[in-house]
Amino acid sequence: MSEFDYDLFVIGAGSGGVRAARVASELGARVAVAESSRLGGTCVNVGCVPKKLFVYGSHFAYDLRDARSYGWAVDPSFDWTALRTNKDREIARLNEIYAGLLERAGVHLVQEHVRLVDPHTVAGKTGRWTARRILVAAGGRPIVPEIPGAEHARVSDEVFSLAALPRHAMVVGAGYIALELGSVLNALGVEVTLVHRGEEILRGFDDDLRHHLHAELETKGVRILLNTRVNALEKTADGLIEARLDNGERLQTDFPLFAIGREPNTAGLGLETLGVELGQRGGIVVDDSFTTSVPSIHAVGDVIDHVQLTPVAIAEGMHFAHHFFGNGERRIDYASIPTAVFCQPELATVGLSEQEAWHRCQDVRVYKSVFTPLKLTMSQREEHTIVKLVVDASNDRVVGCHMAGHNAAEIIQGLAVAMKAGATKAQFDATIGIHPTSAEEFVTLR
Repeated sequence: MSEFDYDLFVIGAGSGGVRAARVASELGARVAVAESSRLGGTCVNVGCVPKKLFVYGSHFAYDLRDARSYGWAVDPSFDWTALRTNKDREIARLNEIYAGLLERAGVHLVQEHVRLVDPHTVAGKTGRWTARRILVAAGGRPIVPEIPGAEHARVSDEVFSLAALPRHAMVVGAGYIALELGSVLNALGVEVTLVHRGEEILRGFDDDLRHHLHAELETKGVRILLNTRVNALEKTADGLIEARLDNGERLQTDFPLFAIGREPNTAGLGLETLGVELGQRGGIVVDDSFTTSVPSIHAVGDVIDHVQLTPVAIAEGMHFAHHFFGNGERRIDYASIPTAVFCQPELATVGLSEQEAWHRCQDVRVYKSVFTPLKLTMSQREEHTIVKLVVDASNDRVVGCHMAGHNAAEIIQGLAVAMKAGATKAQFDATIGIHPTSAEEFVTLR
């Protein structure tokens, strides 16, 4: 008889935790998962999935206007309650799918909050469970600003359950979440002011793409304030929130949304008492096998504060499971992770920005094109697409692919495979394009 109840106990049933639990169970381990909220974690409930559904819904605002230019007589009206309700129905369906996946994999589900009490034991309201290994996959939570009046601040999780759309949203931040939700609200008729403390939006992305997207967002009506901070929030007599900005402006809003990042969800898990090392922002410090400073305790996903992307958490969960319960190693290449920002227009990228390439390569060649997509040539919409290739001149290898425009994420996903295979610019040039498409621009850049 085993000295432990389980071989693996996972804390958190999000993308990384569920994948690790399922794979470990399929490899023969006895596995349990604890989740105190809805199954699927951030991505399914208040992240990737509902966000993308809202993006689809909001994009009809542009598509219906374009339709007139193609002979369709449309009189659009929008029902926020219908979108939110249908989104809720889809998320509930996904919650059930996750429950079924765990059940079919033979994973025991503990639906309550648990905390570690020793290196091999977790405890909750209904009991205690022991495991040879414990995997923390508790995800992250939105950061709330530390300013006077912070109790009036709203965070991204709340957007998905709004009873009604606001009239004027102040969106603080300029990363994925801020630009995506700001774009959604703007397309649905909300007046949006984006406030960012930095010199340009989307820090870390290619500069050409950042400047291009900035201009496109302003064309769509988003007001962008750079080099600006919110010093305080205060409720006014008429029920609005007044934001005091460090440029002297007093901005009134009925929805002060702070999308300034997410922090690891490590509080209340008992990690500190066991001596699990945490980083500066509270992320769990792990080695290449996702093992913490306590050998029997591991962590993957947003809780380690490394790369906060759902597919990365899934890859980490698979690597962990195969490393400890399988026979093979599955290494993760963090160097070339494709990613997308589902704002409007959409932006996607893989590999090095031009700036990064100049630091890593002796010589760099850059190919770029800005154009109006064929679909929009007959519409009244002013929107341009930009595509860009960054090439290491020493060996002709493509080291960066970047795009902002319709279907950017779908196109860049395919180019990520080519880059992973080591494709050269000559091989891009030798590839016959599909005409007329935006994707063909990548194989006709000269």
